[in-house]
Amino acid sequence: MSGWLAVAGLGPGDAALLTPEVSEALSRATDIVGYGPYVARVSARPGLVLHPSDNRVELDRARHALELAAAGRRVVVVSSGDPGVFAMASALFEAVEVEPRFAALDISILPGITAMLAAAARLGAPLGHDFAAINLSDNLKPFALVERRVLAAAQAGFALAFYNPRSAARPHQFARVLDLLRGCCEPGRLIAFARAVTTPDESLQVVTLAEAVPEMADMRTVVLVGNADTRRVGRWIYTPRSAGGVR
Repeated sequence: MSGWLAVAGLGPGDAALLTPEVSEALSRATDIVGYGPYVARVSARPGLVLHPSDNRVELDRARHALELAAAGRRVVVVSSGDPGVFAMASALFEAVEVEPRFAALDISILPGITAMLAAAARLGAPLGHDFAAINLSDNLKPFALVERRVLAAAQAGFALAFYNPRSAARPHQFARVLDLLRGCCEPGRLIAFARAVTTPDESLQVVTLAEAVPEMADMRTVVLVGNADTRRVGRWIYTPRSAGGVR
């Protein structure tokens, strides 16, 4: 048996947003590797081995998946959203770089719908012009770097998508991010809190920057901050495709 490895995005939550390509890979897999809650989204079946693991062992998880594929298994490493957006695709290639013998394996990356795009679709079109996506977690980078990137992107006029905004372990950091935004953006700047998008727990809240408070976000929330031109139209918010006086 010839082994292969796919890193697949399961989308934001609704099974209807799982791509046919990912569904096909899951149906052919002998092994599913990933963070426990993501592995739990894959239905068990005879002959399928599930390998759930903790959230902070990305490189160990990647090495395990590569070893399984090298042994002839058909392996799918699952991520939520898209595997290339703050997820397992990068960790996998980091592991391959450390152990180049894995570079000869049959490896594919299967894209998925990431949370910021699902949230934007629910809200209208807040990412309709240039935007930046920033992971606010400091698990893999210093928070000082997070601050610099948030400030630089806001000052450059990007709409912003924030992943992992606020956790129990770091409840104060999102307050700092809001302070940074208030230092360079107008109080009426629109900011959307999209929690658990496409799941039964979904909630959407759009407020101004002046009204935003840290408690509106948690680890299941994607925060979308409009640029200076983002506006409301009916129940929607959108960012025009034109900027700088060009139409």
